[in-house]
Amino acid sequence: MSDNNRQWIFLKRPQGTLTEDIFELRQTAIEKPKDGKILVRTALVSLDPANRAWMEPTPTYKEPVMPGDVMHGFAIGRVVESSAEGFQPGDVVEGMLGWQEYATVPAATVRKRNPRHSMENLLGVLGITGLTAYYGLLEVAKIAAGETVVISAAAGAVGTITGQIAKLKGCRVIGIAGGPEKCAWITEGLGFDVAVDYKSADFKADLAKAVGEGVDVYFDNVGGDIFEAIIPHLKTYARVVACGTLTDYNDAEPQPGPRGLQIACVVKRLRIEGFIVLDYMATWDKAEEELAGWIEAGSLKPPVDVREGFETLPANLIGLFKGTNRGKLMVRIAPVQSA
Repeated sequence: MSDNNRQWIFLKRPQGTLTEDIFELRQTAIEKPKDGKILVRTALVSLDPANRAWMEPTPTYKEPVMPGDVMHGFAIGRVVESSAEGFQPGDVVEGMLGWQEYATVPAATVRKRNPRHSMENLLGVLGITGLTAYYGLLEVAKIAAGETVVISAAAGAVGTITGQIAKLKGCRVIGIAGGPEKCAWITEGLGFDVAVDYKSADFKADLAKAVGEGVDVYFDNVGGDIFEAIIPHLKTYARVVACGTLTDYNDAEPQPGPRGLQIACVVKRLRIEGFIVLDYMATWDKAEEELAGWIEAGSLKPPVDVREGFETLPANLIGLFKGTNRGKLMVRIAPVQSA
């Protein structure tokens, strides 16, 4: 094991679109774990739209990352050294380890994971990503067989899992994605019934044709113009699951709208509900067991997009907002089987 730890430092808050100059690569000594802490060798770092939200000075469901901090990030790795009861070298753990090769953190802030599953799945479909799709559909929307479900960012981390779960539950699933290749992938590869290309000049007409008699559930990962385009097609008593606002994260100023939402809420008696997957921690184990069962049965495919190299973290986060990924985006910074 090296004595040195490379870290990506968050230098300054972005003004609009992300650029690599807001990060700086630094090297420091590895902190020895004491007083209930553990030392973790990071294997995979998750890249998510939430990384951008944490850069803003306003707290979300967690405190923002401050200039000078190691960039915040969810990650998974193996314990190298422990001063905490119940944690041994070789244990697989996940948590807010940050953008660094080694993380010395309080053991109470991480979660021990089952090593029988791959780290890629633990960080993706059996982690926050899959749980977000699971609870958003089954607890917030409470989908029922025969309903029409529309999902934005359908080729992304949460969208790919959301669509497949909705199909497993007997729904008709329409995915909104960017470009013909992604649209073909989610229908032919993941089993969505229909895909609509939001980049097409005929997007609104194609959407109207796809939804037919209307939408029972809209799982919104993006907000913005796509949400606005969905509003006329929502049925009476439709449910909107507010999961993310991908189109807004890079805006220096909030977008106006969506137009028509207020009157639609009244006339159609819509229910719009946001949620944070942390609200459901008490039942995570049960949900993960069901997700794992679907994977083992071949009913749920866990799409992962693994990039290589610690140095690539900033560029790959920027790429996330350009739609360069398919499925769950993560960066491998160490061999996943090494301690």
